[in-house]
Amino acid sequence: MSSHDLPVITRQQLALHNGTDKPAVWVACRGLVYDVTASRLWREGRHYEHWAGQDLTDELSEAPHTADKLDRFRVVAILAAS
Repeated sequence: MSSHDLPVITRQQLALHNGTDKPAVWVACRGLVYDVTASRLWREGRHYEHWAGQDLTDELSEAPHTADKLDRFRVVAILAAS
């Protein structure tokens, strides 16, 4: 699936995929939305001090790893510009 085939979602729609409101656990970074549901590190929608259903672009600059770690997960949407 190319990025042209992906749906565009709002921050409000992303927020619903926090592992609580819906079973899917999604996070956004650099304009892409990743499905991290299968990751044991994102159980219950939380990974250390990071919460699912949010754009983590700024937060990942302070993480002990790079945002490239998200590349192993499936991209499910494009985050609409604010």
